Amino acid sequence: MSASVHVQKPGWFTVNVLNRAVAWVTRRGISVWGSRVLAVRGRKSGEWRRTPVNLLTFAGERYLVAPRGHVQWTHNMRAAGGGELLLGRRTEVFTAVEVADDDKPALLRAYLKRWKAEVGVFFNGVGPDSSEAELRRVAPDHPVFRITTTS
Repeated sequence: MSASVHVQKPGWFTVNVLNRAVAWVTRRGISVWGSRVLAVRGRKSGEWRRTPVNLLTFAGERYLVAPRGHVQWTHNMRAAGGGELLLGRRTEVFTAVEVADDDKPALLRAYLKRWKAEVGVFFNGVGPDSSEAELRRVAPDHPVFRITTTS
């Protein structure tokens, strides 16, 4: 995996309005375009950390993509090796395996096809119709985890 330090921190509106609104409806069992609340244990504190995510299903597998780059939940996921996906009262426990950069282009393309309006700004002009080379160029900046439900 790349040791890239690419991070795009969310602004005030995203943190205080958008993320909270998506998390609120997701906790009530309403998925907004595949949204879930990701719960993963903090790598230092051991406390559960929660953040809204988009769950991508591609070729029969499920993935979490980090559009903002190497953010806290990605570091925690690497340390914990899994977590929980919450949708209303439903909790899915899962294990996670990070996807190699060479295996990301098709996943990034599928992710951008579905959520480009929401996250496209974080991909530096790369979109679902971009070339394979352009997707490979941004792959190290966007961690992707394949998840497998364990319960």
